[in-house]
Amino acid sequence: MTVLRTGSVQKMRTEINTKQSDTVQYYLELDDQPLLMNELLGRTIYLKNLGEINCSHCGRLTKKSFSQGYCFPCFKKLPQCDLCMMSPDRCHFHLGTCRDEAWAESVCFNEHIVYLANSSGIKVGITRATQVPTRWMDQGAIAALPIFRVKTRRQSGLIEKLFSAHISDKTNWRKMLKGEVVEVDLVDVREQLIDKNKSQLAALTQEYGLQSIQPISDLPVTNINYPVLEYPQKVSSHNLDKTAQISGVLQGIKGQYLILDTGVINIRKYTSYSLEIGLLD
Repeated sequence: MTVLRTGSVQKMRTEINTKQSDTVQYYLELDDQPLLMNELLGRTIYLKNLGEINCSHCGRLTKKSFSQGYCFPCFKKLPQCDLCMMSPDRCHFHLGTCRDEAWAESVCFNEHIVYLANSSGIKVGITRATQVPTRWMDQGAIAALPIFRVKTRRQSGLIEKLFSAHISDKTNWRKMLKGEVVEVDLVDVREQLIDKNKSQLAALTQEYGLQSIQPISDLPVTNINYPVLEYPQKVSSHNLDKTAQISGVLQGIKGQYLILDTGVINIRKYTSYSLEIGLLD
């Protein structure tokens, strides 16, 4: 047994390696110590829950993680844990009830992108412009296309809601991890969605102004490859809350999941957990 890293875990950091067919490079960060996971493909690794969770905001020791890494008091009061972060069309800043207006002005009032992605099938999503293409890699998308550039998070959420009446706004993580993804013409889907929602999009543009909601037609589809040696035929999940130590041969990495021959594990689910990772071979 060889210990590689120990510490509080964050979601895996990603980079696209243009020298290796646009394959994603994954770095597991424990106490900000990066470990390149691609180099462990084909090796028998283990992950161990060390039994401590420290809130990623205040550092408080907590028995349970809420909203991926927060203690319950922070979950109840922080703006990044509010309902509107999951449903941005329900933003209530304009009603004067935002949990933290200064935080919202620095995050929600920045440029956002509405995009189409193919992760387990076609879906619509939104992200801050600074999170392109990170957001797509986190979702395991094999292809993605920006379709609108908007001024605020709420505006992106309103467009997303329009389009979600026609296509999904969620990823089927099991299909994504099985690699059961059929190629889709994202440009064609974009044109169909815009045509179906022409009057609603015109109304939003009239309400917020031409500079606030801008269609994107000059960017190409981004194709993304993942470091996977073998996709699982059946997907079963490991749970570090029930089994403190898991192990298996690392067969691939996609989204924020490690694919082992014994099951898959969503690293993002364990944000703020103290973990140990090492080799058994």
